Amino acid sequence: MSDGGDPDLPARVFLTRVIEPGDEIAGRWVRELGVVEVVRRLRDGGRPLPGVSGRRWEGLRARALRAEPERDLDVARAAGVRFLGPGDVEWPRQLDDLGDARPLGLWVRGRADLRMWALRSVALVGARACTEYGAHMAAGLAAGLAERGWVVVSGGAYGVDGAAHRGALGAGGATIAVLACGVDRPYPRGHTELIARIAEQGLVIGELPPGDHPTPSRFVLRNRVIAALTRGTVVVEAAHRSGSLVTARAAQRLGRHTMGVPGPATSALSAGVHELLRGDAVLVTDAAEVVELVGAMGELAPDRRGPVLPRDLLAPGARRVLAALPGRGAAAAREIALGAQTTEDDAIARLYELRALGYVERHGDGWKLTRQAMISVRRPRSPC
Repeated sequence: MSDGGDPDLPARVFLTRVIEPGDEIAGRWVRELGVVEVVRRLRDGGRPLPGVSGRRWEGLRARALRAEPERDLDVARAAGVRFLGPGDVEWPRQLDDLGDARPLGLWVRGRADLRMWALRSVALVGARACTEYGAHMAAGLAAGLAERGWVVVSGGAYGVDGAAHRGALGAGGATIAVLACGVDRPYPRGHTELIARIAEQGLVIGELPPGDHPTPSRFVLRNRVIAALTRGTVVVEAAHRSGSLVTARAAQRLGRHTMGVPGPATSALSAGVHELLRGDAVLVTDAAEVVELVGAMGELAPDRRGPVLPRDLLAPGARRVLAALPGRGAAAAREIALGAQTTEDDAIARLYELRALGYVERHGDGWKLTRQAMISVRRPRSPC
């Protein structure tokens, strides 16, 4: 199943059927004793491994008695699924940052190289019951990232996850779905077609063996893999108790970039994002801003500016004189000079310059704004 030739592969497959994802106690067993020894102790049922109660040990033993790694590998092979262990050449090394919570292995569906794709990837996560705004932003961000050569990673769920995957696929880009169940068993069922399309054009990965079902705790623990796999996590919409905040906080603990897309201050579905933004998360509004944060040096987002108006092209002295003219009626050059904080001679020179440009006109000994200048310079500003 793996080209890396990992001699521990059957033992790791065995443990994915026995040990729950993210179990740090089991991760310590593997680190200290080796995966083969842990499997032997679970199968033999002798002295319990350290750190577990008798009741939990019996539960693990019951699972171990039912585990059939060779059968799991056969089922996976028939479904076009391969298994990767930490010793495999395709293993994403950044997952090792999880320490003892590192996955025991990953089941992978799709042809792409997971390690290479993960090197330039961004997580897009958010609310399942998202608004139209959330879906629009997720799809737009994903498409923009895909067009810039970035891989979009999400959880395959309804709402923001689905919009992110579709946005990347629609742009002809790459996307990875990280599932909280067996990768041969798409969840949610309503996304069966989408997940099949992701497997065809991208990758579907998970920690659980073929046929295994999702549980609430597995969704939460799956999020640490999304956070560790990617260069940064963007939260599009999230309420205060959203699971996507778990992903963002895991990313922060791992030293990854954390970003948030702002929403209306009155929206409960943006309250969790705003909480992140009040902390260490960075506000982003498009793919260019995301790439500026997670990309290489020099991948900068364009400057954000309002429209350039004709008066913006005036020299500073001319702008000051123009601003010193009254909104109605004419004013003498002496009065204009006082308002512009310059000499009368300088003010007169600027006024003739402005007359040539169509901003002012002379009335006897006074000067006044032209009708066009009054529209462009004195237009009332909205209180909003």
